[in-house]
Amino acid sequence: MSINVANNTKFSAKKVTIDTLKTDCIVVAGFSDGELSDTAKQLSNDSNIAINTLYKQGEFSGKVGQQVTLYQPTKNISKAIILGFGAKDKTSIAEFRKAANSLGKALSNSTLKQTVICLDEIEIPDCTSKVKARICAEAISHGRYQYAQTRSGTKTKSNVSVTYATATPKDANKGLTVGHAIGNGMNVARELGNLPGNICTPSYLASQAKKLGKAHKNLSVKVLSEKQMKELGMGSLLSVSAGSNEPAQLIVMEYTGAAKSQKPHAIVGKGITFDTGGISLKPGAGMDEMKFDMCGAASVFGTVTTLLELQPKINVVAVVAAAENMPGSKATKPGDIVTSMSGQTIEVLNTDAEGRLVLCDALSYVERFKPQSVIDIATLTGACVIALGGHATGLFSNDDEFANELVAAGIKSGDRAWHMPMWDEYQGQLDSNFADIANIGGRPAGSITAACFLSRFTKKYTWAHLDIAGTAWLSGGAKGATGRPVPLLSEYLLSK
Repeated sequence: MSINVANNTKFSAKKVTIDTLKTDCIVVAGFSDGELSDTAKQLSNDSNIAINTLYKQGEFSGKVGQQVTLYQPTKNISKAIILGFGAKDKTSIAEFRKAANSLGKALSNSTLKQTVICLDEIEIPDCTSKVKARICAEAISHGRYQYAQTRSGTKTKSNVSVTYATATPKDANKGLTVGHAIGNGMNVARELGNLPGNICTPSYLASQAKKLGKAHKNLSVKVLSEKQMKELGMGSLLSVSAGSNEPAQLIVMEYTGAAKSQKPHAIVGKGITFDTGGISLKPGAGMDEMKFDMCGAASVFGTVTTLLELQPKINVVAVVAAAENMPGSKATKPGDIVTSMSGQTIEVLNTDAEGRLVLCDALSYVERFKPQSVIDIATLTGACVIALGGHATGLFSNDDEFANELVAAGIKSGDRAWHMPMWDEYQGQLDSNFADIANIGGRPAGSITAACFLSRFTKKYTWAHLDIAGTAWLSGGAKGATGRPVPLLSEYLLSK
């Protein structure tokens, strides 16, 4: 099997005249104070349906994300969606994004061949047509994803055309291009995350990287075998795969969009394709979700996909440390001591703290590229979920200015992160009587001490760590990978 995320939505921006418009669907705005957007007013005037009566009848309140559907409002328009945006003249970018995400879900299973979105007229301070178009394209692309690889009888969604109505088509088209590319990147990350561990193995990830490399001239791919990793001294990474029949893979993808003399930015993903916890075995309940423990790696693949679509003029090194954590007869045991590529020895007190063991060697490996910046992405700690829930990614860095850049990228992209402390006082929790460092620091400040562990291997460059344990996937009825933090990573890299 291979990554198969259908790119079946075509976006374009055009000037639209509603009285001559012919379409399957039109999307217009309504507000919580009873007001309608200009296009909604015109639609109401041109049709035999008085849209403002929806408020009086209690069918529509205009709250953010609410929708009501009208059928055949005019002879040439088959369906109209009235989408709520809260109070008029007070709509924020966050509220616009929330409404757009609601629209994306509504259009996810739509069989409509053509939809016209008339939302550009909503006024938001410091928000351009380009930004609004980008948000809409990302939300709709994300919404139209479906998981099908291991489900029989699932039909591929039909191709759809989405027109973004605007007075400035040139700028809006730029936004649509970026939003669509980020949405596609998120969907690649979601697909990889959603695949079961018996399909999405370290070798599978390596094969997908090689396919990407063959399809794109400016993406070179190298995969290091366990033998090569052993020769490099990656004893920490290899200690994680020791109990599994699946060999570990270190996947290196180099995107070249600028002169080779320009130093690259690096993104490094944790790729534990299934995590049993090893000898420190996890509880059985909910263990199926440990297929999502490679969502950091998935976000790296998704971000690379976005870069390949947009072709920005930067250089990026994308590294995935892929392994399976199993309790086999040769598995690493609590109390074992391993030697990392950096030469530092590590006492493995808990084999379920394995993500940092694969990442530390990958972070040492990227030194050879002399990167401008390095971001590692990992579903690293349950402690981060307790601290921040599922709303914000935990952000740690050895450079406050760099951290501030990433926080800003998260706000701009709607994929937020929160800057967490990583003070020297926490480092003492990692002291070991028998090695240079222990791989856990106890229950207090678990996400911080995990970041402190990684910081021991990143002293030669500007580095940040994104703990996505709370943001990478959803549980319950909506179980599945989210595609985060592809928007944050893409925003940061595109800004360069």
